[in-house]
Amino acid sequence: MLTVHHLGKSQSERIVWLCEEIEIPYELKRYARDSVTMLAPPEYKALHPIGAAPVITDGDLVLAESGAIVDYVIAKYGKSRLVLRADDPEFAQFLYWFHFANGTLQAGMGRLMLLNRLKLAEDNPMLVATRARIDRAFDLVDARVRDAEYLAGSTFTTADIMIGFSLTTMRYFQPYDLTRCPNVVKYLGRIGARPAYRRAMEKGDPGMALLLS
Repeated sequence: MLTVHHLGKSQSERIVWLCEEIEIPYELKRYARDSVTMLAPPEYKALHPIGAAPVITDGDLVLAESGAIVDYVIAKYGKSRLVLRADDPEFAQFLYWFHFANGTLQAGMGRLMLLNRLKLAEDNPMLVATRARIDRAFDLVDARVRDAEYLAGSTFTTADIMIGFSLTTMRYFQPYDLTRCPNVVKYLGRIGARPAYRRAMEKGDPGMALLLS
């Protein structure tokens, strides 16, 4: 059986959510972060050489990296649900936002988190530039979900699953004020109303407040 190794408050919530959306059988193994360092415990780091979430096992397979896992699960178990075909008019949008989630938004938020921990001066050029880049990224998402129900248009896809963590749980690590992004807040309301999302978050991080606004 497919096993999702879920580290609390991590990108592996994407995989739990995906499994709930496509309603496949899976085993969920939960791991708690160190209460002081907030890092993954040794047993999680030992799962894969990269030592980071997410990780799945499927028979002898051990696979990491969010996008790769999502593609694998959809291809093997999802019967191509939650993805768009190449002949769909919104196919390019689907691809763009699927990769934007980790390639631009999540990477930028992670970079800003590290810079903030360095206690740099507020006018530090790198800090200023990174904050501006994050603002542009959020503005782009806000504009997209102003004009479309979901990132790929009217259809919920894995692009929405990929970006969900960055817009929500990631803000436990790198806060971001969403009052400047009213359309993102409305979009998160639609995400938060999905039964599969609610099930996934309750199974993976029971009791955690969901940052949907």
